[in-house]
Amino acid sequence: MMAILQRLFRVLGILCLLMGLLWIGQGLGLVHWPQSSFMIDARPWALRGGLLALFGIGLLVLSRRIAR
Repeated sequence: MMAILQRLFRVLGILCLLMGLLWIGQGLGLVHWPQSSFMIDARPWALRGGLLALFGIGLLVLSRRIAR
């Protein structure tokens, strides 16, 4: 059961981290993909992306602690 929980936290953590980094890049105007995104150059999305990335890092740390 713990192995399943560890794997779930790891996968969700990676997805949250990657999505958060994408949102940061779009919010700061560094990433223009997709071109029709409403998030490009919208600073609130950079903040939300930072929070999501931190949450993802937290899940990754938690998954490592479960493994011990």
